[in-house]
Amino acid sequence: MKNVFWLLMLLTLIIGCGERVAELPQENSVYYWRTEWQTDSVTKAFLEQYHIQKIYCRYFDVVMADSTPMPNATIIFSEKVSQGIQLVPTIYITEDCMHHRHEDLAHKIVSRILQINETNDIEGVSELQIDCDYTARSRKMYYDFLNDVRCEAQEHGLRLSATIRLHQLSMPVPPVDYGVLMLYNTGDPRKFDERNPVLDLRDVQPYIRHLADYVLPLAAAYPVYCWQRTIYGVRIEHTVSAEEILRVKSAVEKQRASLSRSIITYHLDQENIRRYKAEDYETIYHH
Repeated sequence: MKNVFWLLMLLTLIIGCGERVAELPQENSVYYWRTEWQTDSVTKAFLEQYHIQKIYCRYFDVVMADSTPMPNATIIFSEKVSQGIQLVPTIYITEDCMHHRHEDLAHKIVSRILQINETNDIEGVSELQIDCDYTARSRKMYYDFLNDVRCEAQEHGLRLSATIRLHQLSMPVPPVDYGVLMLYNTGDPRKFDERNPVLDLRDVQPYIRHLADYVLPLAAAYPVYCWQRTIYGVRIEHTVSAEEILRVKSAVEKQRASLSRSIITYHLDQENIRRYKAEDYETIYHH
């Protein structure tokens, strides 16, 4: 009887509201992190050149307002999404939303996503993603929330993914179909004079030992953006060299070869496209 109990527990963890995918497909993707959906000849050419058909598109944020999680900065679609593009609605939720249970939050989020899709004639959506910088304090509440979202999503034929930050690799895996390993914003912004806070291999290395044993399919997301801020009246720009991105890519793929299958860049923007040479993007997206 004891063995049967543990077998049932294992099956519950594996299945939840549905089975996880065994391995991610080989594909190139990109994040779109703006409040207005609008493409141009440069971004369209980029998508075509690197065979990108999946775009993780931020639909809205969820933030605390008067002790209640509320949507914020909802995207506006000023043009129709081109045929052949598969959007993955992505929701950023602040960690303080996960300090307490909020009834019907998962239902409200999924319903809002479906409403945005219907209003803007967005078809072919097959999954959604939740992005949250959860901690050990909020993990249990967040995982319960994800399980609710996953069950809601599956009622509409949708899979669920979640972002995974490096410090979260040491925690139990979340109840989602797969994760996106965020290989950006890896450093301490207060130590910008020592290391690049956007991405530095030295900040990544202490965590990658967890990759081999992390029992969740993972895609990898790399930064191609510029972070600008003012410190003591001086304007500082943080950009990452292609060489550093490729060093990190090599290091994580050495620990987990499957991370070369599904590659994402953050995020789709004219300036980001022009920041790197075509051969740099070719190598970043190399499988």
